[in-house]
Amino acid sequence: MPASPSTARAINDRLALRLLQQEGPLTAGQLKQLTGLSRPSVADLVERLAAAGLIGVVGESGEQRRGPNARLYGIVADRAHLAALDVRTEGVAVLVSDLLGSVLAEASVPIGDGTDTGPAVEQAVTLVERTAKEAGVERLHTIGVGAPGLIDPSTGELRDSSGLPEWHRRLAAALQERLPARVLVENETNLAALAEQRDGAAQDRDTFVLLWLGHGIGAAVVLDGALRRGASGGTGEIGFLPVPGTSAMPSATDCEGGFHSLAGAAAITELAGRYGIVAPAAPHEPYAAALVREAVARVDADAGDPLASGFLDMLAERVALGAASVVAVLDPGCLVLAGEIGGAGGEELAARVQDRVGRMSPLPTEVRAGTLGGGAVLRGALLMARDGAQDELFAPPER
Repeated sequence: MPASPSTARAINDRLALRLLQQEGPLTAGQLKQLTGLSRPSVADLVERLAAAGLIGVVGESGEQRRGPNARLYGIVADRAHLAALDVRTEGVAVLVSDLLGSVLAEASVPIGDGTDTGPAVEQAVTLVERTAKEAGVERLHTIGVGAPGLIDPSTGELRDSSGLPEWHRRLAAALQERLPARVLVENETNLAALAEQRDGAAQDRDTFVLLWLGHGIGAAVVLDGALRRGASGGTGEIGFLPVPGTSAMPSATDCEGGFHSLAGAAAITELAGRYGIVAPAAPHEPYAAALVREAVARVDADAGDPLASGFLDMLAERVALGAASVVAVLDPGCLVLAGEIGGAGGEELAARVQDRVGRMSPLPTEVRAGTLGGGAVLRGALLMARDGAQDELFAPPER
């Protein structure tokens, strides 16, 4: 059945807004060309969207730069403001942006291991409030939170997980109580995959697996363009994957003895020590990332450096053990090595992992280095918040 006039208008409005989001400011003529709508229909939707405060004139286009046909229309960036949080066991990073994702302010705060739940939550919430104030934002519309752990598919909340601070689970509720904003929570590795797919190494891929190599280790699975979370939200918990070369087996409450024991930050630091790799520590990243970066630099500077090359070879062997299992089950065709350590290893580590996975699996698999590093989680949280806010703001009004 043909759409009703009101439904057709809502569809056209949504299409125009998405084009303005993707392409940037456009004239009415460009909107007509891209949407295929008639000139009167475009004029009507421009008038509706402007009246709703969603779009406005942001400039002029053309040689003469004057007249109604030259007006450039764009989304009103300050129609809503967003916050994104990257929640780690050692602290929180936050940024505040406008509706288009332009960053207005960002900050971080360390939260020590011994900090009680109440004070830890208070530090995190206060950081968000202070950062919003520094950005000149009175009200946040949507907050995206990326955190380690499992997200309950039925509630969208962090599940109670052993080994993670209790303040992680309390934070979303505290933000909801203190700030009149919508709060969205997602697993940190899943958000990194979203960021790498939109803005990073996997932009040309509908199917891929992201391996997060940071303080911990995890994976995110994207199949046919959709993020897969699993029945309990646990897709990608590969730190628990049993692998050869460990002294024990993982348990339901402890990933020691699993893949984490070979490729987590502590294990990589210990491995680097065997090869005499040392490096100055860098702030806001695992020390293992600095060691991997140092080894790559030594190999680049001197291809004959046997210790640095040997360390990277052994690290690639370890990463490939978990990667090969993922490939055997999912056949994703592409693996992205992300996180601080994946970013530090760059193309050098990715090439070595690809070589070893190719020896273990008959399934062709490209291994790429993530391009967003440790910032992928914060970027993914911002994308989630922006998508959520735009879905709400761009939705047709209820009748």
